[in-house]
Amino acid sequence: MTTWSQRQRDVFTERTDICFDSHQPDSDGREKGWPDGVGLRRQRRGQALAAVAAALLLRLLSGPGPALPPETEGGDDDNDATDDKGETPISGKLVPVTIRWRNINCSLSDKSSTSIRFLLKNVSGEAKPGRLLAIMGPSGSGKTTLLNVLAGQLTASPRLHLSGLLEEDLFFSQLTVRETLSLAAELQLPEISSAEARLEYVNSLLFKLGLVSCADTIVGDAKVRGVSGGEKKRLSLACELIASPSVIFADEPTTGLDAFQAEKVMETLRQLAQDGHTVICSIHQPRGSVYSKFDDIVLLTEGALVYAGPAHDEPLAYFSKFGYHCPAHENPAEFLADLISIDYSSAESVYSSQKRVDALVESFSQQSSLVLYATPITRREVFNNRTKFSKKSRVQKKGGWWMQFRLLLRRAWMQASRDGPTNKVRARMSIASAIIFGSVFWRMGRSQTSIQDRMGLLQVAAINTAMAALTKTVGVFPKERAIVNREHAKGSYTLGPYLLSKLLAEIPVGAAFPLMFGAVLYPMARLHPALSRFGKFCGIVTVESFAASAMGLTVGAMVPTTEAAMAVGPSLMTVFIVFGGYYVNAENTPIIFRWIPHISLIRWAFQGLCINEFRGLQFDHHHSYDIQNGEQALERISFGGSHIRDTMIAQSRILLFLYCTTYLLLQKNKPKYQQLEAAPLDEIQPVVQLEPLNTEQDEQNQPKEPPVTLNQVELNQPLESSPPIDQAPEFVLEGAK
Repeated sequence: MTTWSQRQRDVFTERTDICFDSHQPDSDGREKGWPDGVGLRRQRRGQALAAVAAALLLRLLSGPGPALPPETEGGDDDNDATDDKGETPISGKLVPVTIRWRNINCSLSDKSSTSIRFLLKNVSGEAKPGRLLAIMGPSGSGKTTLLNVLAGQLTASPRLHLSGLLEEDLFFSQLTVRETLSLAAELQLPEISSAEARLEYVNSLLFKLGLVSCADTIVGDAKVRGVSGGEKKRLSLACELIASPSVIFADEPTTGLDAFQAEKVMETLRQLAQDGHTVICSIHQPRGSVYSKFDDIVLLTEGALVYAGPAHDEPLAYFSKFGYHCPAHENPAEFLADLISIDYSSAESVYSSQKRVDALVESFSQQSSLVLYATPITRREVFNNRTKFSKKSRVQKKGGWWMQFRLLLRRAWMQASRDGPTNKVRARMSIASAIIFGSVFWRMGRSQTSIQDRMGLLQVAAINTAMAALTKTVGVFPKERAIVNREHAKGSYTLGPYLLSKLLAEIPVGAAFPLMFGAVLYPMARLHPALSRFGKFCGIVTVESFAASAMGLTVGAMVPTTEAAMAVGPSLMTVFIVFGGYYVNAENTPIIFRWIPHISLIRWAFQGLCINEFRGLQFDHHHSYDIQNGEQALERISFGGSHIRDTMIAQSRILLFLYCTTYLLLQKNKPKYQQLEAAPLDEIQPVVQLEPLNTEQDEQNQPKEPPVTLNQVELNQPLESSPPIDQAPEFVLEGAK
């Protein structure tokens, strides 16, 4: 799928026809906190914020599914009731689909200039079930753009299922291959209620894709060794095959694999095509054994079409007519790649190769136009069906809210509890930092100078706890967000149960590290000698750790990459440290910045730790102006009228607010795809439309009857002899709003 930025550029894609033909047609032939007891104003502010947070939480817990089934058009027969309800095919039952596209144009324009760059220019082609189609071409030729257009712009249908295989394989690293597939099956196939039937279905996928030998091996990542790159790629295929998709898109499926693994992956794609799936993949320059597995190819160069048709010897025979012969014993894929590439080694080579490529593009354009047959689309059809093309592709909601929450909670717990390397590092760092701080502030006494030492220790304790939780979260969540976006787009679950399950699953593991830190530091520094005070100390830093993790989620949902999150997160935390109550007294804070301490989790943690430590403590004093007790010390830093309960409530409000903000950011920043929209009727230009032929008729090359499919008309008249027609739609694809 493709997303397009609307801030820096405008993207316009025109497509005169993208159509698909389901080979199981319907009967009518159509597809279906801040509390403070000092002032009333502060109390009202806290109440207002609590109300907002509660409203956001209610939205999070009761939000609708990611999408609804496509709406049906009026006038459909009762025989289409099953499709109108949006029921998905039962797992294992495949709906074969033929896709044809005609004259796709995609241009990229920069708002700061008037220049327009064409990514695709009048690209046409066809993909059939049972055949593996490869989109080939040099880098920058438009392969991924075409794949994105085809994958993201098809009209929604309750019986048509699409799946996409990304270039990068992302999974939860601590789950095994079998657990990954089983959880995906439970989320996407709630109609299979029997555990035995679901296990049998998962085992069949493991056997089909050659994953039996590694079924009980964890997926792994850069820190923990797991399955190989080829096995990850096949696991991606298995996850996409769970819902028996009609069409499979794979973007550079062999990237990063050795020759052996690449061939095994392509053999798997070929087998899926032979099973009845429509498989479309993009690939740069395959080896000969991989090229031999393609049934059809589309050759692109600089966004233009050079060849589209059968693979193997047909393209070689086609180009030989222009005097370009493939030498014996040379990889046909390498020959084709060299033929359609621009040689930038010198000005002369650029001129000659550009001239050759332009001639090949023009020759194929003229030849393909001679064999196209079409009949017009009338203005009435444009008016009646216009809303269908403007609808966004939707996916069906899977399962219930509580079922999603239960499954996601189990997955989040397995991921958090099994992450041994990360947990070991965090445990060692917690103990090591506690030992260092305890050694520096070893057994503090009750002198006047110990007051400053205690405040400094409590401040660094709050900073250390927050930074440890923040850096861990911002380091992993951006990658996890990519998985969540992919699964959410497929309709596997909604964001509400995901975020709640993540919060609850990480409580036991996340609470362990602040407890380790406090258990070592507290006796070494000889803080307030009371067991209840030690418990409150651990509770304050634990809640602060959860709030910092929630802040990491918010930052990870706000920025696109891990690197950006690692830069933004600590920068925001630095601001919170400055307004944390130790460096700048709240009474001396400039008016325009006085709101920052109220949202600083460092400030609230430091305030709670100070109240817990100083209240009831007596200090040695020799002069009347000396601080005699802890209450006087708290007054010096403007914490005198506060209570630990207030700080805990404030941190809980920050935690709730950050989770709600994360939910809204994930909703706002989820991938957006461009949709087909018919142009205004007064701007419609005369165009023609290709016809989605039945597969059996295609094989016989003798269509006996003109089948009527999804708003399409049989194409049986040559272009030259077509009668005068009314204007037909020119579909304009604008960037997602």
